[in-house]
Amino acid sequence: MARLKTPLERWLRPCRASNLDIYGSESTNFQFTFSSAHMLSVAEKVTLAASADNPSFPQPWLPHEPQLAHASDDIPYAPLQQEIPKSKEEGQRVKMSPQAEHPALLIPGPIEFGDAVLESMSHFSQSHVGPAFCETFGEALTMLRKLLQTADPASQPFVISGSGTLGWDMVAANLAERGEEVLVLHTGYFADSFADCFETYGVRATQLKAPIGERPQLPDVEKALTEKEYKLITVTHVDTSTGVLSEVKALSELVHRVSPATLLVVDAVCAVGSEEICFDNWGLDVVLTASQKGIGCPPGLCIMMCSGRAIETFKHRKTAPASYFASFKNWLPIMQKYEAKKPSYFATPPTQLINALHTALNQILSRPLYERFAAHRETSLRIKQAVTAMGLKQLAQKPENQANGMTAIYLPNDLKAPEILPNILKKGVIFAGGLHKDIAAKYIRLGHMGVSVTDPKRDDIDRALRALKEALVEVGYKVPELEADKFVCS
Repeated sequence: MARLKTPLERWLRPCRASNLDIYGSESTNFQFTFSSAHMLSVAEKVTLAASADNPSFPQPWLPHEPQLAHASDDIPYAPLQQEIPKSKEEGQRVKMSPQAEHPALLIPGPIEFGDAVLESMSHFSQSHVGPAFCETFGEALTMLRKLLQTADPASQPFVISGSGTLGWDMVAANLAERGEEVLVLHTGYFADSFADCFETYGVRATQLKAPIGERPQLPDVEKALTEKEYKLITVTHVDTSTGVLSEVKALSELVHRVSPATLLVVDAVCAVGSEEICFDNWGLDVVLTASQKGIGCPPGLCIMMCSGRAIETFKHRKTAPASYFASFKNWLPIMQKYEAKKPSYFATPPTQLINALHTALNQILSRPLYERFAAHRETSLRIKQAVTAMGLKQLAQKPENQANGMTAIYLPNDLKAPEILPNILKKGVIFAGGLHKDIAAKYIRLGHMGVSVTDPKRDDIDRALRALKEALVEVGYKVPELEADKFVCS
């Protein structure tokens, strides 16, 4: 092995090997923890329902992959992790972030990343079939089960190099066949795109649309399901273009009652990590997401959880999937092997991003999930109250339609997004412009997910509300000062 170059690295190396906990000095007041190579008990490890060692599928497009041995020149991955303070007072005693000064990125993804997540990206290069990386990847896959709240061993997590959009391809290529019908519930831009993806594979997509800021109503969904047989129904849990939150639990109950053979697919790219998802209890078949939003990891990972029912649907296809890279044939045995912490290969995984995902999930699960979701609800309520106090309206005007991880805000007085976003940026905060093609210039979007919400030493939300108020004043809008100041810290 090449000699480690810095004194700190030379000191840390034996600590990595022995899984020690290391505490910073009083001058830094940081606490660092190395992840154990055996952080999960045997009882917590999931027994996989199927294995590539014993394929039981007769179809030629079903999984098969070569047997690989571990690389022998590997060192366990052990990222430094900064413990998040439990109170604002404690947070004030923590040394400020080592990240370079930059505007607070408060768009609906990518979001701000914690120091430990970024630190884990700087890990030295690893073999993707080495025992240390297999351990890390396996733990990450198991932690995804906990985040999405599934204990069913038939459920199958996937983590693949790509954006959340790859999840659409995986659904369309593997779970539907040419000529079959799918129902796409439309709450904004991303339903249009998902429908386009289905059509690319020869799948017939019918969209059930709602007005901007609304969601399709359950009686209308029930009517559609009784009129035609659909292989899949898709719903965008939070549409990033509008900030509309869909009622996934009630929708699932309806689908199971009215059309029990229809698979329910949840596009949760802008929901996982900021909205509660109970995969097993809600009877979901697919949840797809990406790394860069509520999970708080850099972009580049497509993340998906499939139910046993969805996997069985794939196994009983009449035709081969019309995709090579997105095919379950290629990825299913790989994911099963990695979750069992064994080496496997179809395409090289992004090892640095998997390290970052492992760290992000470890931090999320270090506290009860209900506390995380409560923090997002509380922050969202404050932001929406502040927006209302400023005399502004949201695209999603009904409280039940409003997401907890983002807010889409109409601009007043025919103001256009390009006229105010530069002013907000000058104040050290980045908002996003509109995305819905019909009204893109008329609104802006504020993301409030991850460490910007859960880390009490950060003042991102205060800065965002203050920047919005001041920028509106600068362009001539009269903000109701007394009302706004109840929610905007000066």
